[in-house]
Amino acid sequence: MQKAKGFKAMRIFFTGVGGQGTLLATRLVGEAALEAGIQVTMSEIHGMAQRGGVVESSVVMGDALSPTIADREADVLMAFEPLEAVRALPKCFPGSTVISSTTPIIPFTVAIGQSTYPTQETLDRLIKDKVSKLLWVDADKLAREAGSDRAANTVLVGALAGSGKLPITQENWNEALRRIFPPRLLEINQRAFELGRGLGSGAFAAA
Repeated sequence: MQKAKGFKAMRIFFTGVGGQGTLLATRLVGEAALEAGIQVTMSEIHGMAQRGGVVESSVVMGDALSPTIADREADVLMAFEPLEAVRALPKCFPGSTVISSTTPIIPFTVAIGQSTYPTQETLDRLIKDKVSKLLWVDADKLAREAGSDRAANTVLVGALAGSGKLPITQENWNEALRRIFPPRLLEINQRAFELGRGLGSGAFAAA
């Protein structure tokens, strides 16, 4: 296990909708951090994955005093659904980074015509001026390129890895992928991770 040096703390808040693999992505980030020798606490805030409801979880790394993420404490917000990124904004502060999927999961109220879903432009406006960095990821498209639209969560974790915000090596990530995914799913998720990592690396290098 490689010991991370000079790393103090990082708070990552995850939000999505049941069925998107939010909790699996949380485990993947936590496993990679452990592999890098970083102290990690993972928690599920609340989840209704069985009902298609909102799922929230967190990874707190390093020397953070609290294992939970209060409002205005999230260094990174990982959103697997764009409207949930807006709803979770109270967790962020002006220095936060938001990495979000662009694929909406249409709520029941929208489906039956009782409300409307915001446009991508509206969502972008609501978020970008409140945080330091916003990266929109067409995770579903990249997941299909990797071989399975169910790997969109891994694409988003790859984008986080590419951001350079975590002292986690490629070897650490590879080992975490091997631990999380069974052999029949490993290759697809490795490809999905690499596609996301490439996108994140390019986006954050240009920032």
